[in-house]
Amino acid sequence: MEKKIFCRALTGPTASGKSDIAFRMAAAHGWEIICMDSMQIYRGMDIGTAKPTREEQETVPHHLLDICDPRERYSVSRYVQDAEQCVREIAERGREALFVGGTGLYLEGIVKGMRLGSIPANEELRAELRALSEGEEGRRLLDERLRKCDPATAEKLPLNDLRRRIRAIEVSESTGIPFSAQPEAAAESPFDWILVSTCMEREHLYERINRRVDRMMESGLAEEVRRLLSEGVPEDAQSMQAIGYKEMVPYLRGEYTMETALDEIRKRTRHYAKRQMTFLKRIEGIRYADSEAEDAYARIEEAFRV
Repeated sequence: MEKKIFCRALTGPTASGKSDIAFRMAAAHGWEIICMDSMQIYRGMDIGTAKPTREEQETVPHHLLDICDPRERYSVSRYVQDAEQCVREIAERGREALFVGGTGLYLEGIVKGMRLGSIPANEELRAELRALSEGEEGRRLLDERLRKCDPATAEKLPLNDLRRRIRAIEVSESTGIPFSAQPEAAAESPFDWILVSTCMEREHLYERINRRVDRMMESGLAEEVRRLLSEGVPEDAQSMQAIGYKEMVPYLRGEYTMETALDEIRKRTRHYAKRQMTFLKRIEGIRYADSEAEDAYARIEEAFRV
């Protein structure tokens, strides 16, 4: 049997300090970073995604950054394929990969293998689809959307079975594989893993989130969103649903004040961090490290030893 390639992953909620630790560690050990963030894949979206700086990218090789036009859709299955290819290419060069990021579906997909039936609920998308499905015309529009991503399920389900139709769209759009084609069980990962998550007291995490939002605004988040819109990126594009970008659109239209937009970004980011922490509990084998501890770097480094 072919020996499995060894991989490490440093995950954790947003603003918990994982990126800084990962960069230092990768630079010290000669590892290459594979980004595990569903919004850093988009070109031109730098400030709101807290993307690594050019200097950091020149110091440590980073992969799966800036690989998509912000008009494109990108799925979990595509990420798994791209990430597995990156790992193999890095191994062929005699180097090791460090996955870094907080997108739970990406982590679960690459570590556990694709098991699409376990895709968690996307409440924002569900609310959008429920609103779309109101009335006869709405059901027709929902049917059109389902047929685009999964015609087999659209044929199978009655038009008035809104709950299952919405779930089929949710799974199909988030994974890039039709709900009707999802496998019954997860495939085994081709890699061996060590998983570590940063953590900290929730109050401190929320304070860090608030400061990060302020820094993003000072760095030009509003101007970044204005540029994307002027370049023709649709407001309803997958990329523009990212926290920070979605709230800037009504601000730029004059529908939000700056403070309202900032409050919404802070609130949504806190909720997202809470969901990340909940999601990570479902993945077995994760070790946790308090990133505020004086010996955080040493503890994570020790956890990553083979």
